[in-house]
Amino acid sequence: MTFANLLPLWALCLVVAAAAGVAWHAYRGFPAGSRVRYLLTALRFLTLILIVIVLMRPVARGTAADARDAVVAVLVDVSRSMAIEDEPGARRIERARELLTGSVLPALRNRLQVEVLAFGESTAPVEPDALAATARETDLSGALVAVREKYRGRALAGVILLSDGGDTGAALDANLATGPAVYPIGIGSPRLRLDREVVSVTTADAVLDDSRVELAVSAVSHGRGTEPFDLRLLENGRVIEVRRTTPVADGTPVREVFQVAPARGGPTVYTIEIPAAADELVPENNTRSTLVQPPVRPRRILLVEGAPGFEHSFLKRAWASDPGLEIDSVVRKGRNDQGRNTFYIQAVQSRSAALRDGYPLRLEDLFRYDAVVLANIAAHQLTRAQLDATRTFVGERGGGLLVLGAQSFLQQGMTDTPIEDVMPLDLNDRGGGVLPASMSGVSNRVVLTQDGEAHPIMQLAPSPDDSRKRWQEVPALASIAPLGGPRPGASVLAMTSGPGGAPRALVAVQRFGEGRAMVFTGEAAWRWRMLLPAADRSYDTFWRQAVRWLSVAAPEPVALTVPAGAAPGGKLPVRIAVRNAAFAPLRDAVVDVRVVTPDGKLEQLRAGVDQEAATPGRYLAHFTPTQRGVYRVTAEARDSSAAIGSASTSMLVGGADAEMADPRLNEPLLQRVATASGGRMVTSDQIDALAQTLQESVPAAVLSVRRDLWHNGWWLLALVTLLASEWIVRRRWGLR
Repeated sequence: MTFANLLPLWALCLVVAAAAGVAWHAYRGFPAGSRVRYLLTALRFLTLILIVIVLMRPVARGTAADARDAVVAVLVDVSRSMAIEDEPGARRIERARELLTGSVLPALRNRLQVEVLAFGESTAPVEPDALAATARETDLSGALVAVREKYRGRALAGVILLSDGGDTGAALDANLATGPAVYPIGIGSPRLRLDREVVSVTTADAVLDDSRVELAVSAVSHGRGTEPFDLRLLENGRVIEVRRTTPVADGTPVREVFQVAPARGGPTVYTIEIPAAADELVPENNTRSTLVQPPVRPRRILLVEGAPGFEHSFLKRAWASDPGLEIDSVVRKGRNDQGRNTFYIQAVQSRSAALRDGYPLRLEDLFRYDAVVLANIAAHQLTRAQLDATRTFVGERGGGLLVLGAQSFLQQGMTDTPIEDVMPLDLNDRGGGVLPASMSGVSNRVVLTQDGEAHPIMQLAPSPDDSRKRWQEVPALASIAPLGGPRPGASVLAMTSGPGGAPRALVAVQRFGEGRAMVFTGEAAWRWRMLLPAADRSYDTFWRQAVRWLSVAAPEPVALTVPAGAAPGGKLPVRIAVRNAAFAPLRDAVVDVRVVTPDGKLEQLRAGVDQEAATPGRYLAHFTPTQRGVYRVTAEARDSSAAIGSASTSMLVGGADAEMADPRLNEPLLQRVATASGGRMVTSDQIDALAQTLQESVPAAVLSVRRDLWHNGWWLLALVTLLASEWIVRRRWGLR
């Protein structure tokens, strides 16, 4: 006998000592040396020890007499991918049935018990003749868990897995090391004939104006060499562009980037489609869709100016003309007769009162914004508390911070302040003051870095080449503040020249905590507006994209997250983060979730606390979509006194057929399953040898079986006997 929940020796000694102490203390009222006290104490002690033993789950190992009960489980994949014809007239499921009835079962049935289980989204016993590739998806992890539970307490010699290696379920690794040895037999071919697939469609950050979005598409062609094919782009089911593409070699992915302009009124579904040929092997993977969300609301930007500036007027005009932005501005004008700072404030009425002192004093007021712009702000113009709040705004609230203007970098600038490490450039290695172009002898022109060419802030045109040309045409800046190099994890997007042609960072960005930060070290960027033709929008485009990138990651107090790439029929999690106005998590909120299906039906859910979340204030609900299309999900949070807030989003279900994605035989996954579980890959001509291996593993399998001994009548009888004996003795001596 052993224990399933065996305590370490030190813990066991501690438990025994505690039981003895509790038993002795329970009868401390008896005279010392009394035999009754010793008897009652012993009965109480034995009762407590018996309870501890039961909680440790006594189990017995299997014996040689159990060998006749040893079983081999044969898992057969019956998902839809098993219906693929790798060779003409030979479907994978038929090949699996042929191997099962012609080789596996005859080799094993005279040696061991064999049970055949079919698995797809669930696992169940099946007769070989009834095998059909109809399951919606492949949950291999769930199948291994089901086998482990089904044969708990029985000797399981091993698991034979007949599959093409497709898996759309949960992560495998957690269910391999603790389960039986798995011996996969791969079904299918690692090379496909005559198949084209849309591998991925990803949505990049928005560039240019309010509605411009990049769709990056990856596609692959198998079995057709370098024959060109069409990629069709559909917007809500309507074809808007057809592009011809040619692979460089058979099986080599091609990449195309489409520019789209989604409508503002609601979510837009974009679909990439490869027209299916008559001999297409897997037409299901020729289509893939993605959902582009509409803007929830304009992003709120706070512009704080240390003094009136020519540049700032251009900035405010560029941002104010963007319907996706709301700009509140504060300009420090000077001091009044009492020596106090005075400010010129332009803000929405509901937010203007919090700006009367030039900067929000409360976190709740600062956190109403999505990004803060500090323009020509010297460090002494903000209090220590305001600087601390700004750091918290970026790191914890998830807001954006943009610092620009010569006054922000003169002398010590923001060095030794709470926001020093928020900024992406080192402020200590300064190398001097602001360098006017006339003194440096250089042009101070903008040069994109490799990171900048790909970053959404710097995109002035649809194509990288056109964008690079546009930057080459913008006028030179008047001066540059020479800060140090980038911090670890930061990216320099644009450079310019310092004294003697030394390179200096002009635009640098980084992520800090939950938010983002940006530094612009140049002066007189207004030249990009005034010295170019009136139709050139380079200045407006750059600054709009800068504040959009900074503010796009800022969440709402109530934030809603739904899965991407969901499929019908699966149980989907809806996660909600609930915080107050100061973005402190709320632990006891009531969260209601509404789901509107594509056909307009309403499903209402109540979210509970997410027990697996690492931080408080996280809630979780589940729903199961039954059809393809766009679902609208809304979460409303409230406490005992009032509503806290709400969040809404849309999700696309069935945008891609995950079961048919990359339908080649996945040998690496099968090999990983075999290695991690202690088995090995098997080919069709090794089945007899596998049968011998499984038979030889029976003794070890028998010995590994643990039979629970604690849930039977003898343990209950012993516990009742001890309790009854103690009660009888207590009553005999007049105790209650």
